[in-house]
Amino acid sequence: MIDRDTQLCMSLAGRPGNFGTRFHNFLYRELGLNYVYKAFTTTDLPAAIGGVRALGVRGCAVSMPFKEACIPLVDEMTPSAAAIQSVNTIVNDDGRLRAYNTDYIAAAKLIEAHGAPRSSKVVLRGSGGMAKAVAHALRDAGLSDGCIVARNPGAGRALASACGYDWIPDMDDRRPDLLVNVTPIGMEGGPEARDMAFAPEVVDQARTVFDVVALPAETPLIVYARQVGKPVITGAEVIALQAVEQFVLYTGVRPEGALIERAARFARSPA
Repeated sequence: MIDRDTQLCMSLAGRPGNFGTRFHNFLYRELGLNYVYKAFTTTDLPAAIGGVRALGVRGCAVSMPFKEACIPLVDEMTPSAAAIQSVNTIVNDDGRLRAYNTDYIAAAKLIEAHGAPRSSKVVLRGSGGMAKAVAHALRDAGLSDGCIVARNPGAGRALASACGYDWIPDMDDRRPDLLVNVTPIGMEGGPEARDMAFAPEVVDQARTVFDVVALPAETPLIVYARQVGKPVITGAEVIALQAVEQFVLYTGVRPEGALIERAARFARSPA
């Protein structure tokens, strides 16, 4: 039951989804924690972050398009967020707001788990907050031969420079080993939901395909990559890993692996 001692956690996103709400609340119930999680959107980010502080909201997940805009509104940038100047998690400790980036942590763990050779040529499409997290994770994993594809020249060049990569505005004739999509292309409910972030002939020649879009878990890019026998890293994996790290920051409790898998399956299941 919700009572006066229940701690509230929340998310802020341009287009709120159900994964975080279902994932966190499932774990709260299973572990007997007096927490509740709710997803929100806002047209007034300073007021929303001010509400996190003023109302004692314990934790706030931050998604597009707020990952960089919220930086001036927090009190402290921890190393995971400061290094890439992008925030996806805010923790409220008695009115002091600390910012983290668990996207980076999740991406780094997945890159290590999938064992991409350091000699791999990488093309990453995107230049926003999530792209920063993934690009820095790739660089820090030793993948130094990379290229950022981004239509925004300012953001694209800045991210490429920060990681020691090249920048191009549109995909050219490159045929990299590792393809990474960090744009909304293929996202459920979006204008490009049926599109692939990379052309079929580019996917055909890649070794591994990584798509951070979590809804649907099987984006058109991932579906095609599987059809042609490519190893894939999915957004469903990213969202679950980053959500676990948020859960630990909010509650101080790290669930066992089997329980995390159950929570992720529940969060992805039809409501």
